[in-house]
Order: sequence, then structure tokens, then C-alpha cells
Amino acid sequence: MSFYKPNKGKGRRDFLKVSGTAALASTLFGCDRAADVLFPHPPDLLGGVEEKALPRDSRIDLISHTVNRLTFGASPGEYARVRGLAESEEEALDAFIEEQLNPTAIDDSDCEWIIRRFETLRLPIGELFEYQEELLLEEVTRATILRAVYSKRQLHEVMVNFWSDHFNIDSSKGDCRWLKVADDREVVRKHALGSFPEMLRASALSPAMLWYLDGRVNRKRNTDERPNENYARELLELHTLGVHGGYTQKDVMETARCLTGWTVRSNEWFRNGAVEFEEKNHDDGEKVVLGETIPVGLGRKDLDRVLEIISLHPATAEFLATKLCRRFISDDPPQSAIEITQQAFLSSGGDIPSTLRALFHTEEFKEARGQKLKRPFRYIVSALRATGAKTMAEQSLWDSLVRMGQAPFQFPTPDGYPDAAEPWLGTLFWRWKFAVALCRNGIEGTEIQREELKKACQTEEGLMAHFLGRLPNEVEKETFNSSEEGMALMLASPAFQRC
Repeated sequence: MSFYKPNKGKGRRDFLKVSGTAALASTLFGCDRAADVLFPHPPDLLGGVEEKALPRDSRIDLISHTVNRLTFGASPGEYARVRGLAESEEEALDAFIEEQLNPTAIDDSDCEWIIRRFETLRLPIGELFEYQEELLLEEVTRATILRAVYSKRQLHEVMVNFWSDHFNIDSSKGDCRWLKVADDREVVRKHALGSFPEMLRASALSPAMLWYLDGRVNRKRNTDERPNENYARELLELHTLGVHGGYTQKDVMETARCLTGWTVRSNEWFRNGAVEFEEKNHDDGEKVVLGETIPVGLGRKDLDRVLEIISLHPATAEFLATKLCRRFISDDPPQSAIEITQQAFLSSGGDIPSTLRALFHTEEFKEARGQKLKRPFRYIVSALRATGAKTMAEQSLWDSLVRMGQAPFQFPTPDGYPDAAEPWLGTLFWRWKFAVALCRNGIEGTEIQREELKKACQTEEGLMAHFLGRLPNEVEKETFNSSEEGMALMLASPAFQRC
């Protein structure tokens, strides 16, 4: 099946342009194998790994806990790597946190090289429309999974997951089917560990967000139309202040007026996806948002002014701090940790690394061991990482995410996938099915090497400590082992399903 779709006969990419070595590989090996000839297989998480250090406590130790929360789970050798960053455990943890808060300093070339097979991820916005939406969703989904599994910039990927829910866009709506690829690249990934005010502005002017929440049709009041409040409402309720953030319906209306005139070009070939400001459709009158007056005549700068007012508002800081603490501490995070995180956000001007650094050094974070049920995406990725799996994230793998209800970029409402245990309790059967299939190498395009994994962990007990983040108890010693069934039982156990 070809996913290339010329745009109404005007496509600029023809067979000759995309042939060459790719066409030769397709001829020799078939289209499905062409990419495997041209691009390397995924990094080997087990290659040369020998766990020289493993958890040695009956309780989850601080290194295991921190690695589990800041990453999508420990891969073979990761515990020993982190423990070896410094002489003392405390210094090693500090070094690991700082390493992950500075992703650009981490060499992630192995992971990025395997992502290069997904051409659409690098295309300019206008060219995305030349491809069928099914291919775009497939490539951005597979790349998301592969980065979560193999990237060394693990905290960056965890925060990409967090912000993808915070600024959720359902890729099935209108032109979002093409534009979400650019939103993932230019908004979420670019700013995941950057500045929240800058990220908020990038999201506000993202063509995908303008499509999803109808900002593109938000125009000043006239005889036929009035401002569309959809994006303004979600901007205040979900992206900044929170539902209890003290704003009123009047604030929603005034915010919508500030955002009038921005639109996205559609069905115009070269200009598809282009964001433009139409002055004739902008309400240039005075507005008052949260008690702050925005004067007449600012034009397009109304958007910047209203975002300045709300992005660093105390209610925004509290709302974001609560969500971050819910992600990294517990479903019902303590107020003391929220306040520390909130203050770090405000004092740093919305700097995300500074905010997270403060959170990770709270006593509440350090004590919250094993309190979070893994959501389906984290569960599947952590299982792949723990087993040192080789995968290219093909359809059979992300079908499991569909069955468990957390397929990337497909949540229909703007609040994103829930970040608490209760909504996911009904997925336990499918988790067990996935664990069995993985350990039997029954997932097409995904393979684990149980004997190599056992060798890396040296002993059966070492293997259990690697999976559990602590020494196994007597019941676990009798139940778990390196066989297909024993490893599946470990992956399906309550201990592994929590982090």
C-alpha cells in the first residue's frame, strides 16, 4: 500500500525523486524490508552489559525509585551506570538528575539514527499534506515509542509524554491529521525541558492547536459572527490557571477577543498549514483579563500580552505544580511538595528544569516509592526497556496500546489521558496478555533474549532485583524466574506495574 498522496494532482514528489537506493532496496527485498536495509536496527540494550551493581535492599532504594520516575524504567545496566556516577549515593543521584535535566548534553545519536527512517517527521508543514494521514500517524507513533524505549534523554521523553497530554490534540480532527506531526516537533519536543511561557506561545500559534480548538475561526464580533471562545476556555482551564484558577466567564470572553484574527491556511497547496494574522478579523479594542487592562491598538501583540498575564500567574504555577507532583509523586500529592514546586516555577520565570529540580529534591518525592500505577504507555515501554527488547514498534506492538486505551495522539478531548490509577484498572487483563506475548517473542517485530538478559544480571535473584527495583521476597523467589512464564509473571506482577 502506498501512503504517498499527491495533493490534487500538484504533488512535487514523483517516483524518480524518491527512487535511487530506496527503490533498489525495495526491488531486491520488498517494500516492507527496504528501510531495514537502509537504516540500522535499534540499539542493543543488552550488548556487553553486565550488572556490576543491583538493588540490595528489600525496599525499593532511592536510586531505583529515581531512575523509575525520571525514565520509562531501568534498562539493563542502568542501575549500575547511575550508581557509578559518583562515590556516594546522594552525589550519584544529583549527577543523574542534572544529566537528565540537560538533554542536549547527552549524545543520543544512536536513537536519532533509527528515527531517521521516518521521513515525515522532518518535513516542512506544507509538505506533510502530500502524504496520507495514516502514514503520518504511524510514523509519529512509532517514533514516539522508539524514543521512549531507546533514547538516553529519558527525562525529556517523559516530559514529552507529560506535555502531550497537557496540550492534548486529537490527531483525527480535520487538518490535525497532518499538522500534529509538526506540533509534536515544534511545540512539545522543542520546549519539553525549556521555558513554559515560550511553550505556551508556541502552542497558541501551533497550526494543529488552532485547528483542534477552533482558534482559526475566532473572529471579532460583527453582524454574523462573534469570537469563538473554545480555545480561550481551554487555555485558561486546561493549559494555565486550572478550573479553580479564579477566572470568570468575562475573562474567557476577553481572552477570546485578544486571540481573534489568527488563522491557518487550508486547501491552498504551498500555503497549507501556514499561520497568519488577519488584522481585519481582529478585535483591537480595550480588554480586561484577570484585572489587567490590555489597551487599544496592540493588534497581534494582544496575544503576547494575554499570555504574559496568564503564563506566570500564581494560579497557573499552582495548577502546573499539582500536575507535575501528580505525575512524579502520587495521584494525590502532598500540598507541601506542590508549594515547593509552585514557588520554583514562579521564581524561575517558568523554567521547567528549575521547577523539576526543586520537585525531585523534595522529601515527598524521595519517599513516594512504588505509589504510581503505570499507565499503559509507561507499562509497555518499561517492559521493553527492562527486558532489553529489540523492537521497531510495528503495528502489532502499538495495537497493544490501542487495546489498553492509550494510543498516542488519539485521546478525543483536550484534557489528555488521565494521570491517576483508577481509569486504568480495567487494563490488567491486556497487560497480562502483553507480558506473555512479549516473553514468548510473540509480538511481530519485537524480540527479547532471555538468556542474555539473565547473563547480564548474573543470577536469578539479580534478574528479579533488576525487574523489581529491590530484592525479591520469599514468595517472589518461588514464583519468578528466567523462564518464559516466570518472566511474564514478573512483568505482570503488582510490583512491576507500579513505579
